[in-house]
Amino acid sequence: MEKLESKELVGIIVRALEEKKAENIEVIEIDQISPLADFFVIANGSNANQTEAMVDEVQEKAAMAGFQADHVEGHKNANWTLIDFKGVVVHIFDQEGREFYDLTRIWQDGTKLDPKSLAELKAE
Repeated sequence: MEKLESKELVGIIVRALEEKKAENIEVIEIDQISPLADFFVIANGSNANQTEAMVDEVQEKAAMAGFQADHVEGHKNANWTLIDFKGVVVHIFDQEGREFYDLTRIWQDGTKLDPKSLAELKAE
């Protein structure tokens, strides 16, 4: 996935998360420090039902825009879900899981981006 496509997908993901009232959305650009992806998106919900709805919404909105997840792990009855779109990795937690895994600290060498400005990006 080209970086421009990845950035477009990040905008779609952030908007989907905002629709489901995600808490603490963070976008970290990691392409300079990791071969895993261009961007890492982290968000959490307040309970299992909300996080499950966030996962479903992200996958649905991405698919509508032509992006299919390469791999999904942890969905249904887990306190976290990882959605791998290759260029963009999304990790959705419940509050307890987010605090436990603390991925923001792990990816602290990446560049934090403003989710609001990315949400405003629209496909041309």
